Amino acid sequence: MKHFSELRRQFIQATVAVSLLFALPAWAADALPSWRDGPTKQAIIKFVISVTDTNAKTYVKPDDRIAVFDNDGTLWSEQPFYFQLYFMADQVRAAAPKHPEWQDLPEFKALMARDIPALMKIGVKPVLELLAVANSGMTTAEYDKAIDDWLFFSRHPRFNRPYTDLAYQPMKELLRYLEMNFFKNFIVSGGGVEFMRVWSQKVYDIPPERVIGTVGGVKFEEKDGKPVLIKLPKMEFLDDGPGKPVGIYRSIGCQPIFAFGNSDGDLQMLQWTAAGKGLRFMGLVHHTDEKREWAYDRTSHIGKLDKALDAALANGWTVVDMKKDWAKVYAFD
Repeated sequence: MKHFSELRRQFIQATVAVSLLFALPAWAADALPSWRDGPTKQAIIKFVISVTDTNAKTYVKPDDRIAVFDNDGTLWSEQPFYFQLYFMADQVRAAAPKHPEWQDLPEFKALMARDIPALMKIGVKPVLELLAVANSGMTTAEYDKAIDDWLFFSRHPRFNRPYTDLAYQPMKELLRYLEMNFFKNFIVSGGGVEFMRVWSQKVYDIPPERVIGTVGGVKFEEKDGKPVLIKLPKMEFLDDGPGKPVGIYRSIGCQPIFAFGNSDGDLQMLQWTAAGKGLRFMGLVHHTDEKREWAYDRTSHIGKLDKALDAALANGWTVVDMKKDWAKVYAFD
């Protein structure tokens, strides 16, 4: 399946490359049908044309067209609870009988109660460490299946739809638009990399090797005479805040020219992208649509957008007003 997807991607890129020689601006505008015409959409199109025009001083070679995207709140919804935390709560609850010592841990109590303010105060790291212990001893294949099964059977509490249905249609169009212009798209998330790699290709057409996230420990061993990777009860790398540029450097080895986030956890990733030479694009999704999605920013316990919003306004970064800029939020709208 992966091989077929890669062949399909290469075929589409080759076909589009020919058409772009004749009518790039018109094609570009039609490639983002869920984006309303306006400054935000035009800023995206202008940037892409600027870095792909071989006659322009701002031209960037295809190998250097790296685009990075946060996941939660940027590519799919994150309210009222990070989606991976729902999965984590179910995994930890199932393992709790084997760990009576958890009963006194504040992160366990907060996760079981889905107490968002308490979880945000505690921080992501202790919660992820708790999940690492809960899933230790599983093979990576078993863990992948647990994620796949959970996504298939679970439903979002507000929309009563699979969580993967809550991917933003405008952002999926943007990913495809960049890909057709020979960008390489990467997901850079504070969430667990194992969780996203299972479904990133199905939902975003981003292969697992282009997913960067928080990393848990694994080890090689033989089980029933077969080589397997076993999950360990520890977290090796937290890919959030200042960890995001580090994760990008470790995995890609160069600065992106295009970056999109939605919260203060993405600020350092945007700053590092902006610090590179040449033309750069930095974008933020601002959640302003309380009817079709949610409206929140500076005081939210989930996806707080405060310092990053100030930085965007001060530096002229593109801020997406979800209510004004998106004609639709989800494919099912």
